[in-house]
Amino acid sequence: MKQRLLSGLLAVVLLLGLAPAALAAAPSEDEAAQVLAALDIMVGDQNGDLALDRTLTRAEFTKLAVAASTSRDTVGDTVAVKPYPDVPQNHWAAPYIKAAVDLGLVQGDLRGYFNPDRTITLAEAVTVVLRLLGYEDSEFTGVWPSGQMAQYRALKLDQGISLGQDSNMTRRDAMYLFYNLLLTKNKAGTYYLNVLEPTLNLVSASGELDRVALINSAMDGPVVATAGWQSQLPFSSSTAKVYRDGKTSTLNAVQVQDVVYWSESMRTVWAYSDKVTGTYEAASPSITAPTSVTVAGKTYAIETTDAAYALSDLGGWQIGDTVTLLLGRSGGVAAVADSQSAGSVLYGVVTKAENTSYSDGKGGTYTARTVTVSATNGGSYRYQTDNKNLDVGDLVRVDTSGEGSVTRLSETRLTGKMNSDGTKLGSYTLADDVQIIDTYEERTPIRVYPKRLAGVNFSGDMVRYYVLNAQGEISHLILNDVTGDIHQYGVITDVEEVDVSIPGGGFVLSSAYTYDVGGQELVFASSSAVYNLEKGPCQVKMDSDTNVERLVNLSQRKLDSVSGSIAVGTDNREYALSETVAVYVVVNGEYQLSTLSRIQGGDYTLTGWYDKDESTGGRIRVIVAR
Repeated sequence: MKQRLLSGLLAVVLLLGLAPAALAAAPSEDEAAQVLAALDIMVGDQNGDLALDRTLTRAEFTKLAVAASTSRDTVGDTVAVKPYPDVPQNHWAAPYIKAAVDLGLVQGDLRGYFNPDRTITLAEAVTVVLRLLGYEDSEFTGVWPSGQMAQYRALKLDQGISLGQDSNMTRRDAMYLFYNLLLTKNKAGTYYLNVLEPTLNLVSASGELDRVALINSAMDGPVVATAGWQSQLPFSSSTAKVYRDGKTSTLNAVQVQDVVYWSESMRTVWAYSDKVTGTYEAASPSITAPTSVTVAGKTYAIETTDAAYALSDLGGWQIGDTVTLLLGRSGGVAAVADSQSAGSVLYGVVTKAENTSYSDGKGGTYTARTVTVSATNGGSYRYQTDNKNLDVGDLVRVDTSGEGSVTRLSETRLTGKMNSDGTKLGSYTLADDVQIIDTYEERTPIRVYPKRLAGVNFSGDMVRYYVLNAQGEISHLILNDVTGDIHQYGVITDVEEVDVSIPGGGFVLSSAYTYDVGGQELVFASSSAVYNLEKGPCQVKMDSDTNVERLVNLSQRKLDSVSGSIAVGTDNREYALSETVAVYVVVNGEYQLSTLSRIQGGDYTLTGWYDKDESTGGRIRVIVAR
């Protein structure tokens, strides 16, 4: 296989179910097929059909075996002499059969014939695979294939295969046999896939397959989608599997200026639409050889040599220019586009407004009014603006074409119920790529996904702003503290409140509340107010990222059990847990931070504490076990 590993991509998780694959059980057909396609061992026809139910011949299996050997990249298109009397030089499989003979993988019959068109049996296939693993025929005692079949079972090469030794193999059986081969140690004690790909270390010491790294190694690109971009692919894209921004998609959904990767052996296309527009502020380590750049206040690694050239002093973009970065799979810069042609719109909330100093690209500096915008796509961007009236908390629209104008928006209300699968709010359908954030005061907003809002009744000012796309679907949604997930949760462990009347009129008010969040003891105090709080679970509301606004006691409900993300109340109703639910065990009257796993199945009396009803976005935030 060509070494095509793209830097910076090893930590990326694809939508394709790239979980570690253990040797203990047979993988799914999709997983096995994906792995073999990524290694170019078994691929489908021009339509991607693997024809798994069809039996395969000795010639076809030999081709697969050579593709799974360390000599797979050295097989030529022709041979000088025919390898067997019944395999002429012009036979399609002659180069593979000749290579397999040279590798000692196959043999002819007693008459010296190979029988390329005869269906292969399991015993014959197992014999070839054991030779790939380094076993010699002489090591097996008894009559062939009894020793080979015993070793086949001992090595667990039989996962997913339920054939007798003399049964004809299907392509499905071959798929599982070669998949099992990859995760089996050879005679020398090395996992076979690591023998094939020694530089990638794709199988861990415990036998787990790193499918992310494997698929990265099979991936080519990127290219930027422009008119006719499909012609740059080495296969017909009309029958390719397509993913866009991590979701199953179609070729028609790929937009101009998407960043596109592909795998010929997997017949798969991955497209990514992320981009950012703003002022080109800095290059590191230098403008002459940049490996990362800062645009709109955020630093991005450079992923391609073309992008590095464009952003260097040799390219067309200089410090101080307004640029659009087209971002690849890893979030790095794959290409640079003209901000006018790449023009798009961001929606978000201002989280900072200040005067900032910038390099002018000529050795000097200048100062400009700058706002930081937390956008609905989850990113945070910095823009220069002439609008001096913008303030923290303002809703804004950023036109990223040209210089990137920032416009304050008026709030737009929307009411209705989100359906049970999070695809429709009231009468409006949510776009597949809808962007949602939840806000509170001057806190940095949090990204929210539609499923989190399933079943929520939206009323009043719960929606601050929404945008409809050309299809009339909600494409952007800005909420007003709907989920409550933006806050912290813990327990109040001590209360001191002073409310004393003064002779002659007036009161002296003060309070101090000691509380625990995540095992850290903190104090919230006031010299002028009493909040009438009680010891026990609480919500910590902050009106900025650093300042606690107030504490609020949570409401309780008795629980019978907890399993996964659901709690069952003593009323036999199910209640949703927060993904970050805090768990405390009370020991001798003191709250001790714990975990769900420690209290599940224990002899505890459980109480769940929630911030508000689930119909308005609430969750059980704290569980107390006694």
